[in-house]
Amino acid sequence: MTTTQPLPDIALIRNDGSPDSLAAHRGKVLLIVNTASQCGLTPQYEGLEKLQSAYAERGLEVLGFPANDFGAQEPGSDADIAQFCAVNFQTSFALFRKAPVVGEDKQPLYAALVAAAPAKSGEVDSFKDRLRSHGLVPNEDPEVLWNFEKFLVGRDGRVLARFSPTTEPEDPALIAAIETALEA
Repeated sequence: MTTTQPLPDIALIRNDGSPDSLAAHRGKVLLIVNTASQCGLTPQYEGLEKLQSAYAERGLEVLGFPANDFGAQEPGSDADIAQFCAVNFQTSFALFRKAPVVGEDKQPLYAALVAAAPAKSGEVDSFKDRLRSHGLVPNEDPEVLWNFEKFLVGRDGRVLARFSPTTEPEDPALIAAIETALEA
């Protein structure tokens, strides 16, 4: 699923309040992930850090975007989130300011991502059933389904793939997509 247009330059704010932009990451392969500290999928932080460590020299950057949109599973401040990630997962990848990734007030990056890649791959239906079994109403495409959904962006700024929240960082399909993107 390759988009025809690269993502526009979008202003970003790092977790520590410093400015950043999507253009500052051009030339890198990006794995953009909405994260949460109190989610059943939170252990994926470990795998994301392993991806960052394994592929950084080849040009991969994992970018974490904390959001409190799903089950209030990211209630902490930006400082709390940074400390949680450092202490529990020794993360070295970039974290950004907590902001919505769904709904009318979603941050501009996520508006652009879901427009560029409106459907996700992976075990979507079984995860939706799991959410329903807990009395939750899952979001439909193009909205982000839950924490830890992943967007793979090529060096040229085009969205290459979108993976469901249950796609683990070690998943062979995700690894293959990253490898292909890094070789391009």
